Amino acid sequence: MSKIRSIEIWQVDLASKTKRGDAIQAFPRQETPMVRIRTDDDLEGVGYTYTIGTGGSSIVALLRDHLAPQLIGRDPDRIEAIWQSLFYHTHATAVGAITSLALCAIDTALWDLRGRRTGQPLHLMAGGAQERVPVYDTEGGWLHVPTREIVANAAHVRKQGLRGVKIKVGKPTVKEDVKRLAAVRKEIGDDMELMVDANQGFTVAEAIRRARHFEELDLAWFEEPLPAEDMTGHTLLRASTSLPIAVGESIYSLSHFREYLQHGACTIVQTDVARIGGITPWLKCAHLAESFNVPICPHFLMELHVGLCAAVPNSPWVEHIPQLDLVTKNRMRIEKGYAYPYTAPGLGIEWDWKAIDKLRVAPVARVG
Repeated sequence: MSKIRSIEIWQVDLASKTKRGDAIQAFPRQETPMVRIRTDDDLEGVGYTYTIGTGGSSIVALLRDHLAPQLIGRDPDRIEAIWQSLFYHTHATAVGAITSLALCAIDTALWDLRGRRTGQPLHLMAGGAQERVPVYDTEGGWLHVPTREIVANAAHVRKQGLRGVKIKVGKPTVKEDVKRLAAVRKEIGDDMELMVDANQGFTVAEAIRRARHFEELDLAWFEEPLPAEDMTGHTLLRASTSLPIAVGESIYSLSHFREYLQHGACTIVQTDVARIGGITPWLKCAHLAESFNVPICPHFLMELHVGLCAAVPNSPWVEHIPQLDLVTKNRMRIEKGYAYPYTAPGLGIEWDWKAIDKLRVAPVARVG
């Protein structure tokens, strides 16, 4: 039986290629805590997580001081058992963002290690339901971007063959939002899907009001219209509109997703593999949603999600926001509007270790 011998933990900061901003925040950089797990038979797995600008050092400290020491001597193939034990070891800080993000770094490293040991890529290890998944673009639809630019980006995306485009909403007036969306819809026509994302920026009354104005644009979904903790508000909104309501990037537990689905408060879940705590709970969310006949369209992290989306039968979209280009040697393959999962064993990500060394913000912490 293989045993975990050592763990390395560090953080790199990745500057955004474009200015990113939505209804409630801006994020010029991505903090990326990373974990490398080595075993006594000389195998390794690399995992990572992220924040949109703050909290990365707290995740590193939680990994270094509390989670990594629990791994020494454990069998790395017992991924579920390890996840459960780490979750309960940090129960005083769960469910919450920092703990979930830290759990993800370890969990993804363990799945990477398993794939390298077995020779299987993530999408096959986790299910192998799809060979490819349609892609939609978010990178050109940020809230601060002028209408003419989001229209030009939508035209560019259409020419590239991508199958949808998402635009941020939350301008001071509904008229401004509708004007922007109508211009994009006119540009892309009826053959592409148009999504919108409010990033939790509205009250219940305003979300209901704007949904009424958005309906004529035939949107694929209305994302995060309200704060994630307001399930009652989402239930009221869902009952008032024909628009699909998408939630999940700011939800951190399987049980919270279950409650949303049981109450009919959403029609699409957008589970973020990092914010839910890793691949292990992400797959549970996907199958939970499947049992309610609801799709899972995950948030961000396209390099991880492409394999997970291809693993399950109920994932119709991968979100295109390039994230790891600065520290990787390979890219997610996109052809004719479809994303293809990595085929190399494990996560399939080929890390650029020289670039990582240059972007690391603190010395590597070693446990074991």
